[in-house]
Amino acid sequence: MRKLGLIGGMSWLSTRTYYEHINRIVQAKAGPRASAPLLIESLDFSDLQRLSSPEEWNRAAEVLADSARRLEGAGAGAIIIGANSMHKVYDQVAAAVSVPVIHIAECVAERIASDGCKKVALIGSRNVMVESFYRQKLIARDIELLPPEMGFVEVLDRIIYDELMLGKASRQAERELKTVLTNLEQDGAEAVVLGCTELEMIVSVKANVLPVYDCTRIHAEAASAWILGEDT
Repeated sequence: MRKLGLIGGMSWLSTRTYYEHINRIVQAKAGPRASAPLLIESLDFSDLQRLSSPEEWNRAAEVLADSARRLEGAGAGAIIIGANSMHKVYDQVAAAVSVPVIHIAECVAERIASDGCKKVALIGSRNVMVESFYRQKLIARDIELLPPEMGFVEVLDRIIYDELMLGKASRQAERELKTVLTNLEQDGAEAVVLGCTELEMIVSVKANVLPVYDCTRIHAEAASAWILGEDT
């Protein structure tokens, strides 16, 4: 198996989810005692959350690029960024290393396109829902995205940062998310793209009003395929 580098800590709950998904997939395919060879650098998310200005994002890009270099130097043959929102600085991170960096939105777009799904809604933190860095990867595969509704954006951003990233999953948050998903279905979405790892805490991927594309799980599957050499 090949050694993967994971830039984590954004949040640590997300990193835990990645670790569990990747190891369960590797174990299922490589044997009951197998575990994934991983290098994990857990960053301090308190300095990287709710960024807004170009200066803040430039600093974040430098932090993640430095992390990628350290992981490559320690022997990682490929790298993943364990956070949907931080893929805003993907290009800077990928340019900092000579090993591949597996892009979460490209993995998701490929899965949706292969399923023949044409119209989806993307939910996650504010920058994932509103900015183009994530959305354009799906649009490039001829996937129609519902326009972000700012009322939903505010609700989801608050739930993610004020509850889920603190390890809280209230019944009120579950109800609010269910309302959002019901409205997205009424607006014509064929499926919903879960563009935030922590949203798993309040949504059932298998039992919902809409089919759910769990970005973290899809990303972890691509990472596991790389570890196992299935991508060659």
